Amino acid sequence: MERQRFHLTGGRDRNVAEEARPGEDEFRVDIERIRFSPFFSRLASVTQVIPQAGSGTVIHNRLTHSLKVSAVARSIAITLNNADEATRDTVSRLGGCDPVVVQAAAAAHDLGHPPFGHLGEKELDRVSRTMLRLDDGFEGNAQTFRILTALDSCEATARGLNLTRAVRAAVLKYPWERGEWTGDQASSAARMPRGVGDDVGEGAMKFSAYATEVEEMADVLSAFPAIGKYQQTLECAVMDVADDIAYAVHDLDDFYRSNVLQYTAVSAELGRWLRDCRELAALDSSELDRRRPGHALEAIRRHTQEKDPWIASEEAFRESVERVNRDLVEGLLGVPYDGGLEADRAVTGFTRRWIDRLQASIVVDPDPHIRSGHVRLSQEAWHDVVVLKFVHARFVLERSDLAVYQRGQTRIIASLVEGFHEWLLDPDEATRIPRRLVDSVEAATQEYSDLYARNPAALGKEGAAGIVRRGRARAVVDYIASFTDAQAMSVNALITGASEEPWEAGRGL
Repeated sequence: MERQRFHLTGGRDRNVAEEARPGEDEFRVDIERIRFSPFFSRLASVTQVIPQAGSGTVIHNRLTHSLKVSAVARSIAITLNNADEATRDTVSRLGGCDPVVVQAAAAAHDLGHPPFGHLGEKELDRVSRTMLRLDDGFEGNAQTFRILTALDSCEATARGLNLTRAVRAAVLKYPWERGEWTGDQASSAARMPRGVGDDVGEGAMKFSAYATEVEEMADVLSAFPAIGKYQQTLECAVMDVADDIAYAVHDLDDFYRSNVLQYTAVSAELGRWLRDCRELAALDSSELDRRRPGHALEAIRRHTQEKDPWIASEEAFRESVERVNRDLVEGLLGVPYDGGLEADRAVTGFTRRWIDRLQASIVVDPDPHIRSGHVRLSQEAWHDVVVLKFVHARFVLERSDLAVYQRGQTRIIASLVEGFHEWLLDPDEATRIPRRLVDSVEAATQEYSDLYARNPAALGKEGAAGIVRRGRARAVVDYIASFTDAQAMSVNALITGASEEPWEAGRGL
């Protein structure tokens, strides 16, 4: 098969051997299993950044975002396979880059995200570690890997989708466990992988496997001997870059169409920085006031210089601010969105230009910096994404009206965890616990029992006594993380006694 050349043989291995169907490609089987999964369908009702309700227009959800990441990732993979001979040789040596593998990884990359976007993820992690005492808490990427390898099922096995090693490896954006960095306070952020975070006192902020899946993570990565420790596979790096591109560009499309992103505020921030950047650069950090135009952007410039000196450049940063100011602010935002055909053409043109520009700015790096990957954006494009993400964060995510709404949503997450955990501890109500949650408790408890048998140290000082507690806690997290936004709200109303529709809201529990 012609596409066989795109990948090393080891990447095609599965945990459970399956008889190949004539003419059927292994990676195509993987992507179909992911796309037909109920976990994938659920993403249509999970918030990407801002909720659909009340936005006044159709906006991205986790499913549409995943589809767009998949399209961008495929384009990048095809470009790499059609590149010059030296680039193709590097790609081959690093394990290959199959377009279907990167599409599968892109389709799967957000499966583990809980209700209510990134704030929901943060809150579920907090209550998992405090209320449920789970050492590795909750992390969306680790949950994705857990879904693919343990929670979902297929015709070949009841545990996981039995995907190829290549596809499983391609979702490991942060190929370490939470505890790997615990207490490593001596290292600066610039010398640790991206995603570990600034405060590793309690472990890494981002990671790709819980204790129950660490061994499987090591196994799939062993199929890529040319990939160094803490580095993504090349296909994972393609997916990660595609995710950055889609997040930076497509989400701005949403904010413009919903009139959340306003010309006046963005123009004042970028314009003031461009005019007074030298003066702002001379200020002490204590003198930066984020409420004043230009100051927040200057803080981001300093942040990139501190964390990513390997690529950050004052000149490149300024040029990116100029580009974004010219095309986004003065170009797109200069004419408010009115829902007309001309406005639609304007935003579509902006999106297409920037996607094309960033997709064409891909670099293959055989020896990447620890905070980068084997596939990355060029220095110029990297700064473009930094500035676009700044606009997104500063003028959307930091809005107080959105913050009020999100704070209410975090209370729902905490309430659900408390409610279901207390229910599991109530012997008088044990027979009425939702069947799916009961099954999850049994499965998770068995996972911790098996883990203890293989590696007693994995459960710490608590040892075997913690097997049942951990299984119960992990099952509650798995259960709530699988809800849609609407389901989380309706089920919380049920479990707190606020709903008068038990039959409708409780259906499917």
